[in-house]
Amino acid sequence: MTDDGDDHEWQPPERETFSHDPIAHAEARAGMTVGQLAEEYGQAGIGAADLHEAVDIYAEMLDEDVTNFFGLAGAMVPTGMRRIVADLIRDGHIDALVTTGANLTHDAIEAIGGKHHHGQVHDAEKTEREHDEQLRDEEVDRIYNVYLPQEHFALFEGHLREEVFPVLAEEGAVSIQRLTERLGRANAEVNEQEDVEEGPGIAAAAAEHDVPIYCPAIQDSVLGLQAWMYGQTSDFSLDALADMDTITDQAFEADEAGAMVVGGGVPKNFVLQTMLVAPDAYDYAVQLTMDQPSTGGLSGATLDEARSWGKLEKAARNASVYADATITLPLVVAAARERAAE
Repeated sequence: MTDDGDDHEWQPPERETFSHDPIAHAEARAGMTVGQLAEEYGQAGIGAADLHEAVDIYAEMLDEDVTNFFGLAGAMVPTGMRRIVADLIRDGHIDALVTTGANLTHDAIEAIGGKHHHGQVHDAEKTEREHDEQLRDEEVDRIYNVYLPQEHFALFEGHLREEVFPVLAEEGAVSIQRLTERLGRANAEVNEQEDVEEGPGIAAAAAEHDVPIYCPAIQDSVLGLQAWMYGQTSDFSLDALADMDTITDQAFEADEAGAMVVGGGVPKNFVLQTMLVAPDAYDYAVQLTMDQPSTGGLSGATLDEARSWGKLEKAARNASVYADATITLPLVVAAARERAAE
């Protein structure tokens, strides 16, 4: 190039925000471990790079000095993610679990002998509505491509009325966390007595290892409906605010804190808002969601946005992965645990 008749070598402009880390091309080969595959994701861009970052952050969160709060929303138990969460509890990687009454309901159903089944969205010869009308007649509930016979809910109701609620009714108004603890112990007891092939599950693991389970929207579930119905004819009742003491104490006492948020809704907000009344905020955070931030809803809100509220430290490491959590949760957990074990 020339300038005023003088030749000179072209120089790129100063690029303050430009990354000098070039994209490479991921390798996928036979015999790779999940951790090795996640490392290859780091060579690529878009969602692969986000998942790699999530693995890197979650591996740091698994350090024993980090107090881990885990938010679990969505249909994660009926879709087969139950054992992953239970194993994390047993291995000391979850210090507080915030989940939905639905996940606790389905967890208990599996613990006492019920099963969820593979299904289809609709029969090829029927519309989706016609297919669901037939399922209604056959007393089968559908969660996208997962089926649950309704008799399992009757089994669950009997379990609550025989093994869970009567014990709590003698204690007066109890916290929701006390209910989830008793539920977990009852699940474990019946699971062992009946020699159920499936493991006792999430609530049982939490009760065994003294990990509190918080369920701030318990009314929004079959578990909540059954609790309300039982309370109509007994002294059983729930103190919805009592859990605020214990989860806030956990936040206050944490030297370092991490948040793993699967899905959005109430579990996500309950995990994050805890830091609004603590002296510090989360040092690490990972969220796995399919909701988009542009709607302004909390479920898709970025963790950077949470930083503006003081829920994350300014220097916190955080990553958001926008994909189906039934795909991303096993990948992130397996890869992070592999790295933590090295």
